[in-house]
Amino acid sequence: MNKKLKLVLALGGLYVLLAGLFSALGVALWADMQEPERQAVLAILEDRYGLAIFVILISWAILGFVVQSLYRAYVLAPLSLREQALVMVNSNPELRLKEVGAPEIRILAQVVNALAAQREALERDVGEKIREAKASIEEEKNRLGALMSELTQSVVVCNLDGRILLYNNRARLQFQALGDGMPSAAGGALIGLGRSIFAILERNLIAHALDNIQHRLNRGSAQPSANFVTTTRAGQLIRVQMAPVLGVGRHEGAAAEEAERVISGYVLMLDNITRSFEIESRRDQLLQSLTEGSRASLANIRAAVENLLEYPDMETAQRDRFVGIIRDEVGVMGQRLDRTMTEFGDALRARWPLEDMLGVDLIQAAQRRIEQKLDLPTKTEEVVDALWIRVDSFSLLQGLTYLASRLKDEFDVREVRFRLGQAGRLAHLDLIWSGAVIGTETLVTWELEPMNFGGETSPLTLREVIERHGGELWFQRDKATHRSFFRLLIPTAAAQEAVDPATLLRGESRPEYYDFDLFRQTEETRALDDRLLTQLTYTVFDTETTGLEPSAGDEIIQIGATRIVNGRLLKNEAIDQLIDPRRPLRPESIPIHGITEEMVRGQPTIDRVLPVFREFCEDTVLVAHNAAFDMRFLQMKEEATGVTFRQPVLDTLLLSAVIHPNQESHRLEAIAERFGVNVIGRHTALGDAIVTGEVFLKMIPLLAEQGIRTLREAREAAERTYYARVKY
Repeated sequence: MNKKLKLVLALGGLYVLLAGLFSALGVALWADMQEPERQAVLAILEDRYGLAIFVILISWAILGFVVQSLYRAYVLAPLSLREQALVMVNSNPELRLKEVGAPEIRILAQVVNALAAQREALERDVGEKIREAKASIEEEKNRLGALMSELTQSVVVCNLDGRILLYNNRARLQFQALGDGMPSAAGGALIGLGRSIFAILERNLIAHALDNIQHRLNRGSAQPSANFVTTTRAGQLIRVQMAPVLGVGRHEGAAAEEAERVISGYVLMLDNITRSFEIESRRDQLLQSLTEGSRASLANIRAAVENLLEYPDMETAQRDRFVGIIRDEVGVMGQRLDRTMTEFGDALRARWPLEDMLGVDLIQAAQRRIEQKLDLPTKTEEVVDALWIRVDSFSLLQGLTYLASRLKDEFDVREVRFRLGQAGRLAHLDLIWSGAVIGTETLVTWELEPMNFGGETSPLTLREVIERHGGELWFQRDKATHRSFFRLLIPTAAAQEAVDPATLLRGESRPEYYDFDLFRQTEETRALDDRLLTQLTYTVFDTETTGLEPSAGDEIIQIGATRIVNGRLLKNEAIDQLIDPRRPLRPESIPIHGITEEMVRGQPTIDRVLPVFREFCEDTVLVAHNAAFDMRFLQMKEEATGVTFRQPVLDTLLLSAVIHPNQESHRLEAIAERFGVNVIGRHTALGDAIVTGEVFLKMIPLLAEQGIRTLREAREAAERTYYARVKY
């Protein structure tokens, strides 16, 4: 009710009360008077009715003014202060209450203002502490991100539900190699924040390892861990080392000192040992073949020797036949050993752990080291750019620097050059110089002496470095050019798969590979409809098609998708796949999406892509703009591919109509403009998916303002919009 109306009603009630009281008093006095007294009173008032009414009205006016003043001072002033206080608490902490109303109310306003000033000062101090803590955490997080991204070991961190919380770039590449799906910008559909590790490793195996770790914890083990070997669905052997992520738990009613360590997650370190296992298997086959193959030869040799010893006077022809048997069997054994060394040399040779690196990088490092340590100019000649080698880079660099140092000190060499080429399974690295010729004896002496150069001492000799690589070193003279060189043979390695910069979206300095908030994720058993929108994991996707009529035979030619985990759009966890529709593209659609016949020719077909996409969006809510259109295309392929999508679906077009029912346009560009989202890569599947994801994240708080907080509420609100009636 209006405050003025309240005041009027209050004054009216007071006036009626006073009028009733005075009327009752007058009636009582009139009844108590005698007739002469009544006549006297009437005579007195007869000429003074106007004055009496005037006095009564003046009294009422004064009374009304007093009541209004009291109402302003003791009613309106506190109400006004209450509204100001709510603004100060919820929106504007710098606001101060106006000192209005009665003195008591003014004093109360002063006290509230003093408390507000104290609260603001405390908030500033707390805010500063929070900023410092955030900066420290961000610095630690960046260090962790840099460390994880550069590790050569595959590392994955999971919560107890098997959801991936953290992984590094090595794990991404390894999972891509393990997967049997189509490649994507994320490096394969198997890995991603919030995804399940059970897509790679068997659930029961993980549970068994966790039980073993918990048992060791209960026994008081300081560093409990578990190791096991398993096979992936692609037939790869993976060696896994599991270490627990420990929290602190306490039983109900237990004291603080009785707190125990509990497992809140686990770290997995993965090694693909398929190649090592194959080498071990080949080694076993080698030993078996040597054993079985040599047994018959040794028996023949033994029999021939025994006959020669037992019959020393046998005829010459007979003796020659037995000697021939020995010679032939020894020759067969020698050939078998040579063949074995050729085929299984790598498996038999026990080597120092070597690393794979690009040969060009090794040569550049050697040049820098020689120039810095020895002040000796260096150059390169013929170098195979894409040649990968397997080396102990530190010791090999020491060896090359040592050779250059001896050349400079003992033969006054003024410049050295490098050359790198490939010879079958080996690479030849040449250190070239002009002038002096080195004798074989000199090289042997250099190989056996400790390597001392440029103030640096190594415990290794040059020969030990060569043996560590299973290689060879010799001196060679090129008479045509009057130059000499040392040739070093070292093992080659398979080319490493580099990260394609085109697969990473621009503007990201480092992919985000960590998210620890998932440790507090709600239980998966809870129905998705009752989950808050802020708690769900989403796959935002879009398709490009040959046309707009799925029922008339139009086909999908591109699928783009990215993921939202814990309110963050993970742009680097994405799928961006062209698809061969096996039919011509409509000419009018090509200018829109920019995809041509040449671009889709030879690409995977829809029956190969949809299983990968289903795996990518498993256990998530699908989000799309005008989702009915995209879902209709997917539905049309269910029978042919056997791939169905049963996840809940949210449509940003319908949600836009819920949030802004009075807006004329709900096109993606219009929504993005309203929300201030920068549109990049429009009408490409991945570009539209990213824009849709950013728009959807901005919609969630606006939906919450309308009381729409759960998936169920969002779906029901979307179904009530006009656009939900559109069919495809």
